[in-house]
Amino acid sequence: MTVPPAQIVTPLDAGQVAREFVTARLAAAALPGFPGPVPADMAAGYGIQDLAIALWPDKVAGWKVGRIPIELQAELRAERVMGPVFSRNIWQASAAPTPLPVIAGGFAAVEAEYIFRIGRDAPPEKLTWTDDEALEYVEAELVGVEFAGSPLATINVLGPRVVASDFGNNAGLILGPEIPDWRTRKDDWPPCETFVDGVSVGRGSPASIPGRPQASLAFLMGACAARGRPLKRGQLVTTGAASGIHDIEAGQTARIAFGDLGEIHCIAQPARPAEGLGGQDDDHDSRAPD
Repeated sequence: MTVPPAQIVTPLDAGQVAREFVTARLAAAALPGFPGPVPADMAAGYGIQDLAIALWPDKVAGWKVGRIPIELQAELRAERVMGPVFSRNIWQASAAPTPLPVIAGGFAAVEAEYIFRIGRDAPPEKLTWTDDEALEYVEAELVGVEFAGSPLATINVLGPRVVASDFGNNAGLILGPEIPDWRTRKDDWPPCETFVDGVSVGRGSPASIPGRPQASLAFLMGACAARGRPLKRGQLVTTGAASGIHDIEAGQTARIAFGDLGEIHCIAQPARPAEGLGGQDDDHDSRAPD
């Protein structure tokens, strides 16, 4: 993967980029290209993300973590990328397929996920975490599906700095059942397999995630604290695309199977515009839905 040349992003540019992304998402309208100078580094991308969070009319109820391609990690000085999950974009899986709102001309994909639910507030001053320390703050682990989505069709092609700027390329999260005995399981983790329109497109397990899910969590806990957004009780953390990232278009169906824990069904539908532009900043005290 080749990332575009870095460019200086001024505060004025960053605000305009954030507003363009938020306006496009709310209007369910695709963007023809990145709406401004490409961020020079991951910090600049997260700066745009913070401005967009302040504009979005919903609370942060969790975070997604994605893996940065290994060939870009040294250049970007990062192994993972993060983005917010908003409360009204969290759905509980049921027997009926979960509708996924796809922006025509944008990007949309489904990802099998192993998800942590945080059981207590993390200390805001702690910036470095081991895997074991991070797991002490978890009350449950679930299976689920991340709905990756953006009004920018080329978001992944343009690379992690751009992914960071648009909510980490997240558009929603479907929660499946909790994993029994998740703390004591060894090699009997429920595997995952993703099907799009009935065709298998990827298989995986927690071992498919480098360092396993707890490494993603440890990264996130430090990164959130460094941004002044330490994890809170009830928040949800998706830990990586265990079976891969699988494009989906309006009209297509997806089925994500998790062994004996069952299946999650989705159907992609055209997104409809939402009303109004946000303006309420995250108060760092979000709670995931009951």
